[in-house]
Amino acid sequence: MDHLTQKEQSKLFVNNMTESAIKIGLLLVLLFWTYDIVRPFVIPVLWGAIIAVALMPVTQKLERMLKGRRGLAATVLTIVGIILLITPVVVVSGSIFEGVTRTLEVLQSGEVKIPGPTQKVADIPLIGDKLFEIWSLVSTNLEKAILHFLPEIRHAASAMAGVIGSSLATLVMFIVSLAIAGGFMAHAEACAKAVQTVAVRAVGPNAQAWSTLTAATIRSVLLGVVGVAFIQSMLVGSAMFVFGVPAAGIITFAVLILGIAQLPALIVVLPVIAYVFSTQEATSATIFTIWVVLAGISDNFLKPMLMGRGVDVPMPVILIGAIGGMLTAGIIGLFLGAVILAIWYEIFINWLQSDRREQAALAPDDAPLSSQTLD
Repeated sequence: MDHLTQKEQSKLFVNNMTESAIKIGLLLVLLFWTYDIVRPFVIPVLWGAIIAVALMPVTQKLERMLKGRRGLAATVLTIVGIILLITPVVVVSGSIFEGVTRTLEVLQSGEVKIPGPTQKVADIPLIGDKLFEIWSLVSTNLEKAILHFLPEIRHAASAMAGVIGSSLATLVMFIVSLAIAGGFMAHAEACAKAVQTVAVRAVGPNAQAWSTLTAATIRSVLLGVVGVAFIQSMLVGSAMFVFGVPAAGIITFAVLILGIAQLPALIVVLPVIAYVFSTQEATSATIFTIWVVLAGISDNFLKPMLMGRGVDVPMPVILIGAIGGMLTAGIIGLFLGAVILAIWYEIFINWLQSDRREQAALAPDDAPLSSQTLD
């Protein structure tokens, strides 16, 4: 009898395990399919949430100016954001198109006159002879040089086309993200309540404080990284336009991208300084150099002033999270990395202080016992 009971229990256990495995497998398949469906929308929704959190104070101020019409305020900010996003792209694209058109016209007219290399070029170590040969070919027979380097030119053109296509896709993605952000801002209270409910259900009561920390960290990174990069690019760009540097708009945009990527603006600035010294007077070139060098290193004192404002987390923690996140996940990692490190920092500090809180809670009960013992 006991043998039959044990056999039935074993059979029941196997049946339960098989049924559980099938259910878990079906659930995993469902999750996999669901992720495939929503994957194209993950990045735009994340960007939309980040933009909405960053612009929410502006939305609230605009809402008060518009007599409490939140939807109109969110719509106005969304339209302004799209215009600010598209305008530089149109200007830069127009500049590039004009340059390419002019280059093609010059090539077709046959007016291209490239001076030949000097002996100093050939004397350059390692690459001098090859550079002298290529430069001589280009200066004496441009058509033959183009035919000779046609595979390389095609490869460079295809790479450039890929970059342009990727840039256009990114632009469309940000326009969609701005539209999503407008929806989040228009229904901010309902969205915040839903997120807090899910977060509290998932990780406990600390989630509400962490959601506040997340919003403050996103605004801090936006101000300390994107804001500083924008200020720095405007300072450098103003010098470019004042001193008449060619392609000033493209250089300004490059400084902005380098600033967001946490790379030094001097990478772009130093070659421009050499160009200005070779084309302008010494006094003008010196003033330009001082201007752009100060602008190029301005992030060193702007970041400590702006990053970490309104957040109890130390600025180095946020900066390390922003840089590490960007290296891991691209531009969006600037925000995600800073938020994740900020939350981990809060968890670590709470863990360090847990013993002190327990000792402080037990201290009033221990005092009478000590006095009784002394008596």
